[in-house]
Amino acid sequence: MNITTFAKRLCLLVPLIITPAAWAVEMMPSPPQLAAKSYVLMDANSGNVLVENNGDQRLPPASLTKLMTAYIATLEIRRGQIGEEDPVTVSENAWRTGGSRMFIKVGSQVSVSDLLHGIIIQSGNDASVALSEHIAGSEDAFADMMNKTAGDLGMTNSHFMNPTGLPNPDHYSSAHDMSLLARAIIHEDPTHYAIYSQKEFFWNGIKQPNRNLLLWRDKTVDGLKTGHTEEAGYCMVSSAVRDGMRLIAVVFGTNSEAARAAETQKLLTYGFRFFETQTFYQKGTELAQAPVWKGTTHQVKAGLADDLSLTLPKGQLKKLAASMTMNPQLMAPIAKGDVIGKVEVKLDDKVIHSSDLIALEPVEEGGIFRRVWDSIRLFFYGLFN
Repeated sequence: MNITTFAKRLCLLVPLIITPAAWAVEMMPSPPQLAAKSYVLMDANSGNVLVENNGDQRLPPASLTKLMTAYIATLEIRRGQIGEEDPVTVSENAWRTGGSRMFIKVGSQVSVSDLLHGIIIQSGNDASVALSEHIAGSEDAFADMMNKTAGDLGMTNSHFMNPTGLPNPDHYSSAHDMSLLARAIIHEDPTHYAIYSQKEFFWNGIKQPNRNLLLWRDKTVDGLKTGHTEEAGYCMVSSAVRDGMRLIAVVFGTNSEAARAAETQKLLTYGFRFFETQTFYQKGTELAQAPVWKGTTHQVKAGLADDLSLTLPKGQLKKLAASMTMNPQLMAPIAKGDVIGKVEVKLDDKVIHSSDLIALEPVEEGGIFRRVWDSIRLFFYGLFN
């Protein structure tokens, strides 16, 4: 495939990360103005922020904190550090923790799996402390793990002091950071993400409902978590999927349980009505071949490291134009994953996205004859070019 042909095809393929200024669409209304301190609407597939207001403002997250607590627990399960059925002995510290509770008893043993359900569905502060102590030994040590993980996820406006979200002046997050965390939860561990859609959990003779009212009102919503303290107001992180498009809505600081559900629904409705997502190619698909000098082969397969997806206002797809360039004079050895070129996507002559082309396979250095011959060819190539 030549470069011109590829560029024409690429108009339909390239993942898009676009700024609000590039979204001006005729007849597209302005985003809804929510009765909330801050909010973000994110496309879960690409990570594009579609709508935001004060998205990076540092605010108390209340029980949204438990998204990080649960995320770390599932990471530890996947790494083999803890097991789903491991017994956790409930400390007096966990038992005495105030606020919303799972109602575990001091000195009893509860499985990691049950505690995880108690955290996600019942928002149990006692369960959060018990599991954090089981994983890290203490709440303080677990908070260190939370902050390290937040850094790994790019959550630059978050700092955690405890696994529950109980008020602390140095405990904060942002709507944007919570959308990043929700996206990681959704993509990295679909098995445990299914817990967030469960409407109730029964433990110790007590059945408690999930506080995410949208699970009952909107069949496309399948998670994630609510939070509330006097300081934080009513907060919510929710996700829904329709026609293969998944959105994440985060709302901080509404004034009631009903309001946080209603304001979140406004964001989701707007996103699904006026934006569209489509995935064309999976990561690792060969898109072109680039010439290689001094290698065991003359060409290397080129592709993208991430899925080729578009998320943009409806009707904008036909306006995209794309081009591809390869790095000049690629020399062996080339390792798999090395950057060997770049793709640029334009909307109305403005570059709105660029992405690295990578080598999909290694190319070893050729023998002495190949290297000498290509050196001679490169000498004359340089003279005439």
